[in-house]
Formats: sequence, structure tokens, C-alpha cells
Amino acid sequence: MRVVKASAVQLSPVLYSRDGTVEKIVQKIHELARQGVHFATFPETVVPYYPYFSIVQSGYQILAGGEFLKLLEQSVTVPSPATEAIGEACRHAGVVASIGVNERDGGTLYNTQLLFDSDGTLIQRRRKITPTHYERMIWGQGDGSGLRAVDSKVARIGQLACFEHYNPLARYAMMADGEQIHSAMYPGSMFGDTFAQNVELNVRQHALESGCFVVCATAWLDPDQQAQIMKDTGCEIGPISGGCFTAIIAPNGSILGEPIRSGEGEVTADLDSTLIDKRKHVVDSRGHYSRPELLSLLIDRTPTAQVHDRAAHHNSGDARGSEHFFTEVA
Repeated sequence: MRVVKASAVQLSPVLYSRDGTVEKIVQKIHELARQGVHFATFPETVVPYYPYFSIVQSGYQILAGGEFLKLLEQSVTVPSPATEAIGEACRHAGVVASIGVNERDGGTLYNTQLLFDSDGTLIQRRRKITPTHYERMIWGQGDGSGLRAVDSKVARIGQLACFEHYNPLARYAMMADGEQIHSAMYPGSMFGDTFAQNVELNVRQHALESGCFVVCATAWLDPDQQAQIMKDTGCEIGPISGGCFTAIIAPNGSILGEPIRSGEGEVTADLDSTLIDKRKHVVDSRGHYSRPELLSLLIDRTPTAQVHDRAAHHNSGDARGSEHFFTEVA
């Protein structure tokens, strides 16, 4: 990584439509490529849309109503034509893209971040490790296998979703794994100005501590979409308003360009890796400013499995059986 042109994209989903939202993302990837963009972050679970109904409906209403089943039907399986379309767009455009989706795996949904390299390869699929509060009525839990940064054609990239940024150990997993660009995703269009202010605090603090660039994207509901959700759920407009902060943050915590707080659009900036070196000269949380003999992080990156075949372990001569393997990070 030397200088990477990056965009944080504030986007409205095509409400209730996986294919419509995917097509909108594909078009945006091609548009960004024409502007010379190398990397882009899209909002949390923007495909097909964030489950705003879970904010405003009770548990009984969610179980008795049809909103969850509507989301389930439109969600993304991996791989599928939806992921293939996005991968092909990234390959054709030469863009690395981090995109939030509702992932369907059997009968369960997950809040999933997909990272596509510039050749179209899906290089990371990670699931939010703990859905937040009401989201637990909608999504299952992710495992630790995605708590790592990955190398792409443009930089080493880490990803976290929304309230995972309140989990200092999850954030340190990204820092210790040497992320250069951090992709931060939030829903947007929720809980008003206070939510937007908290997002700003989250991502600026992470940039300071990690010594990396943060590319942060939130989604936007237009007035017609708000009206549709109000009609479908019986909610008022307040809980599904405001809360947008799409921005790019430098390693010293400063904001690059003008954040987007309403409407669609993107923030684009050149990410100069020398700014990472300057910040880490002062504070390197995985190097000279760490004290691994005093403080360290233990991560279980074992992929979750519902079935463990003891016979297979026995026949393979693996005496360790279903033992978990842990990675210790200084």
C-alpha cells in the first residue's frame, strides 16, 4: 500500500429487493472505477436492506408478522448469483469492495461482511460475532474465524460491523493483525443525531488506536422508504431517521473530506500510507506501545461446526479429536 483512492458509500437499498440492491451496488462499483477508486466500503446489511422492523416491533410482533420471512426470502446465500454479480463487477472495474449483506445459511440469517478483491475473488466472509440487542431476534452469532485482517490487491483490510466497535477485544484483533484500512459498517437512518455522533466517536477512536485509515459507510432511507416501513410496521418516523455518518478517517483521527449525514453519495480520499507510519511512530498498539508480557489477547479462530465426526478423527490418526486451537495475539 502506498496511496489508495478509497470511497465510503452512503447508499439507499432498493427496499425489499435483493436483486435490485445488488444491481445498484454493481452500478456504483463501475461508477467509482471511472473515478479511479481502488477500494470502497458499502453499508451494513445493505443487501437487501437492514431489518429496521426489528427496531420498532416487539418480539411477539416479529414472530407473528411477516417481516422476518420477507427478509429471509430476499437474503443472500454465499455463493449465489448475487455474490457472483458483485464479484464480476469488482473484477471488471478493478475495485476492492467491502459490502454488508444479510446472509442466509439454511434457516438462519447472519449479519455478514463480504470482501471482494479487485480480481473478483471473495477473500473474506465474516459474520458479526454478537448481534446487538433487538437484532438477536433476526441474526445468529458469528464465530472467531473472521476476526482477522486479510491481504487484498490494495492493502491489508480489516472489517467490523456497527456495535462490534464497542468491543475493544474485537477491535484489537484487527489492530494486532496489522490492518492498514479498516472497513466500518453501520445501518444509518436510525436513532437520530446521537447515533451519528456515536458512530463518529467509534471510528475516530479506532483510527487513533489502530493507526490505520477507517472507511465508514452508513445507509440512507429516503422519505418514500421511511413511509413504506411506517406503513408495514406501524411505527413512527423517529426511530428510522437520522443516524448517518459516512466518512473517511486518517490514522491520526482527523476526518478526510466532508462526512455525509443525509442523502446518497460517497466520500472519496487518497489514503497515503506514510500517514500510517507517522502515527505508529507515536503509538503502535501491536509493536512498541504494546506490553505482551503484561497484556495479551487470546482468540479462538476455530470455525463453528454443529457436527463433529469422532470416527473421522479416529481414522485419520488425529489424537487431538475435536480440540480447539487458540491463537495468542500480543
